[in-house]
Amino acid sequence: MELTLNEYLSGLKGQRVAVVGIGVSNTPLIRLLVRAGVKVTACDKRTREQFNGQADALESLGVRLQLGPDYRKGLEDYDVIFRTPGLRPDVPELEQARARGALLTSEMEAFFQVCPCKLLAVTGSDGKTTTTSIIAGLLKQAGYNTYVGGNIGKPLLADAGGMSPEDMAVVELSSFQLMTMDRSPEIAVVTNLAPNHLDVHKSMEEYVQAKQNIYRHQNAGGLVVLNYDNAITRGFAADAVGEVTFFSRRERLEKGVYVEDGAIWVSNDAGTRRVLPVEDILLPGWHNVENYMAAIGAVDGLVPDEVIRAFAASFQGVEHRIELVRTLGGVRYYNDSIASSPSRTIAGLRCFPEKVILIAGGYDKHIPFDTLGPEIVAHVKKLFLTGATAEKIRAAVEAAPNYAPGRPEIAQIDDFQDAVMAAHWAAEPGDVVLLSPAGAAFDKFKNFMERGETFKRIVNELK
Repeated sequence: MELTLNEYLSGLKGQRVAVVGIGVSNTPLIRLLVRAGVKVTACDKRTREQFNGQADALESLGVRLQLGPDYRKGLEDYDVIFRTPGLRPDVPELEQARARGALLTSEMEAFFQVCPCKLLAVTGSDGKTTTTSIIAGLLKQAGYNTYVGGNIGKPLLADAGGMSPEDMAVVELSSFQLMTMDRSPEIAVVTNLAPNHLDVHKSMEEYVQAKQNIYRHQNAGGLVVLNYDNAITRGFAADAVGEVTFFSRRERLEKGVYVEDGAIWVSNDAGTRRVLPVEDILLPGWHNVENYMAAIGAVDGLVPDEVIRAFAASFQGVEHRIELVRTLGGVRYYNDSIASSPSRTIAGLRCFPEKVILIAGGYDKHIPFDTLGPEIVAHVKKLFLTGATAEKIRAAVEAAPNYAPGRPEIAQIDDFQDAVMAAHWAAEPGDVVLLSPAGAAFDKFKNFMERGETFKRIVNELK
């Protein structure tokens, strides 16, 4: 920590400050800045009418608003610009502002500057939120005062003033948050990496480089926990400055976290020990075993093994992640709306021993679906496709080596509710109906949460 929160905020007084994007992370930031006496201009591409009264509320606090299509106009006139994670840092207006000496930052970058306690951070293509939640839950159960936030939905900068050095802060970080990070946490976790968000990132290389910022700025006392089974993350070890702990589901590691004889083991300089029987993990699927291995690698030495075992036996997971919504007429309905990439949907499909009825499709992030096609053939008996990527997923399934017409049956239904209803009508007692889209929600919904809530509402209204 270089500054306290109060010192950081005091340093902004008298400066021209712009906050670009009035969303989940930046709205509390704007209020924090205003309370500290900082003059703020808040910029957003939405119009005043689209804010449903929020614009008036912000103006009543003294915030100057710049809304609509020209919301980024004049940013070169500001000294400090807080960027929303979804906005690339190299858009022309931000480049011009930096060229004229503006500081480009974000709510999360500011938090890293002022956080007074041990900081643990998680990133990856899949499993970020569950792994973050497991780590935070383990630390809380071990008695630490623990703050959890970041991309998981809770900005933490405003809480930094109440944190003490003995506390723990656990954050989930997206590639967008990491793109301009010049600090790393003491403990960093990378769950896995696969093509994702290529609608925003210029290339897979840029996406990977953004993820590397989670450990790139550590010192020799830092720790990075990496997935040994993923070729990209395994390669990160060569660049790590601090200690590296691998986890693996496929290999017995001389040093790291691995699975053997039906249990998760830890091997380090202190010896080898059996930590957690796999059968005691309440969450289904091998991907959740991997999430636990990543978490155990992060908290080893901080959380006793008996706490890990007790937590695993009771933790029911995070909403919208293989969430059992309802059992009706012998049919189980699962909400996996978080699955916004092919790799995440593949993990969801592998959770179930039986072939499922799958509802998939969503916003096109320009990710290839060639790996998803064979998995759908292997794990799906009826496929209902909806959204912008429906045709691409269908093509990947029909191109799979083991595909035969009718195996699986495929239907394309543009309307989301109609697709869910069609899956319901096709289901028989003993079936699983799974929403696991393999795409983002932005073609029809604000985000994956709204998509998942819509699915749950439809399912809960079924007679």
